[in-house]
Amino acid sequence: MKVLRINAVDTYQIRQKVLIPDHDIKKVKFENDDDEDISFHLGAFKDSQLVSVASFYYERNTIFSDLHQYQLRGMATLPEFQGQGLSSELLNMAFPIIKQNFCTLLWCNARVTAIGYYEKVGFKIQDQTVFEIEGIGPHVLMYKNI
Repeated sequence: MKVLRINAVDTYQIRQKVLIPDHDIKKVKFENDDDEDISFHLGAFKDSQLVSVASFYYERNTIFSDLHQYQLRGMATLPEFQGQGLSSELLNMAFPIIKQNFCTLLWCNARVTAIGYYEKVGFKIQDQTVFEIEGIGPHVLMYKNI
């Protein structure tokens, strides 16, 4: 397994297949995906095949007091490769990059079904309030101090 920086467009197919299979592929392009000053994207490869992706955006959530923050979005692993630690490896590669950019916090809107995973990798629930992302499902706000 190898983790590399990738382009935003490289994430789209896996984002669509795993995160929003019932939606048009156009919905997987996020704001600032292509702005290299604001975002970076990582991919995990097995036998030269891209099988897991995650995107990170320099984005402040005012709920947190930290001035410099990143948001994690679009983390997804192809179903046949889930449970092999690939997402954790993406995060392990991202943490030093985030820290190097003088950021102290990584936050995400986590699907309720993924809370256990995020807790295993050190994230905490900010608030027990569950909110709905239209067409996607219930989420909670989670964070990790870097």
